[in-house]
Amino acid sequence: MITTEQREKLRGWFAGRLPDDLFEQLTEVTVDREEITVIGRIPEPRLAEDASDAERDAAVQGRVQEFRERTREDRMAVAREAEHRFGRKVSWGVECGAERALFTHVAAPVMTRLRQRERQVLDTLIAGGVARSRSEALAWCVRLVQRHTDDWLAELRESLEHVQRVRAQGPDASVVEDSSTDEAKDG
Repeated sequence: MITTEQREKLRGWFAGRLPDDLFEQLTEVTVDREEITVIGRIPEPRLAEDASDAERDAAVQGRVQEFRERTREDRMAVAREAEHRFGRKVSWGVECGAERALFTHVAAPVMTRLRQRERQVLDTLIAGGVARSRSEALAWCVRLVQRHTDDWLAELRESLEHVQRVRAQGPDASVVEDSSTDEAKDG
């Protein structure tokens, strides 16, 4: 779990390290144990006011693809530096108009043991065409829960951050400092 302060430092590092002309705006930097995802806003293509929805969608897709190809070297240089510094893979995405596109991102395996009733739920989602596999069905369930419990999850994350701060102030923190001082005296 990463603290709010660590998340802010990470976002600040990317804001300072990214080339000024890469994004119109750095909109989101998210992080977990395996991956940092950096998403920025890019300009929408200019079209005639009477352009159809299909034309607008195609123009946005073209803009996203053009951005991805044109900025690949710059983004990969930043990613290599960040991966070395933070020990996580870096993934990229953009927002263009109402569209959000992720380029490559980590799909981390999750080991779990499910009982038959839980497996039946996943199998029903597969049979219903919602997912192609149990792992895809499980990911669908996680997204559904996430969508409906954002407030609860945010409160839980805040509580975990508080627990980390309290632990850092506990007696073990001073023991580590004291033992390093003792070693220096003995040496």
